[in-house]
Amino acid sequence: MTADLSSPPASTVPVGEIRLMPRRVDHRDSTALLRAFHREQIDRYDFAESIDLTSTEYASPQGIFVVVYDGEQPVGCGGCRWHDRRTATVEIKKTYLLPALRGRGAGRLLLQWLEDQAIGWGAEQIILETGVRNTAALGLFVRSGYRPTSGYVPGRDPAINRAFVKSLAGPDPRLGEDARQAIVG
Repeated sequence: MTADLSSPPASTVPVGEIRLMPRRVDHRDSTALLRAFHREQIDRYDFAESIDLTSTEYASPQGIFVVVYDGEQPVGCGGCRWHDRRTATVEIKKTYLLPALRGRGAGRLLLQWLEDQAIGWGAEQIILETGVRNTAALGLFVRSGYRPTSGYVPGRDPAINRAFVKSLAGPDPRLGEDARQAIVG
């Protein structure tokens, strides 16, 4: 399966003062947010996965990285990349919002934007992982239709890491269960 990632559906998605802009992982705003994400992970778990991302993994045709802005301030980031083209699986990685922006819908907007990228590429499922102590992310993922799955990254501690999967097949995966029942039934 091949997909053209050279032109994402929108370069900027405004919602009030919140907007999302594709950036390289080595852009100054991306690196500042990834460092903040890393510090928060260290504080939460006493360790963290490296934030040194390979630019080619988050650039066309492999993936994309996006920075969330509140006005002109970079306040969040995230990326998605092909995990397995054979199974049409995209992985969402490094989703992060500064604490001051949490609870205002920007996390859901970021996740939806990344999901839309995957849908546009022809992905059939999305995988992601987070830590057991990140209750806000766990809640967001479950409310967004992700279901627990087996860990897919070798060497992860199952007592800490939680893997999730979301199918993009069938009715629009963004619809709630009531809407799905109305469509099928």
